[in-house]
Amino acid sequence: MDKRTTVRLPVALLKRAKRKAAAEGRTLAALIEEGLRHAVADPQKPSKKRRGRLPVSKVIGGLLPGIELTRLSDIQHMDDLEYVERMKHFK
Repeated sequence: MDKRTTVRLPVALLKRAKRKAAAEGRTLAALIEEGLRHAVADPQKPSKKRRGRLPVSKVIGGLLPGIELTRLSDIQHMDDLEYVERMKHFK
C-alpha cells in the first residue's frame, strides 16, 4: 500500500529532478522512490576485482623544436603554444 507524504525540497533541486524524470520518461515520484531505495539500501561490500593491465600509449612525438623543459617558464611557453594551435582550429 502506498502512502502519501509531503517533502520540502529546494526549488532548484526540484526543477532538476522534474527535468531528469521527464527526460527518462518516468514520474517524479518514481525518481524519488529510486533515490530513496538507493539511499536506504544495505551497503554492499565492494567486490575484489582482479587488476588488469593498463593500456600503454603508442603515441610518438615529443616537444616542439626549440623547447627544452629545463625551467618552469619553458613549460608555460609550451602550454601557450599548444593553446594557440588549438584555437586556430576553432576559427
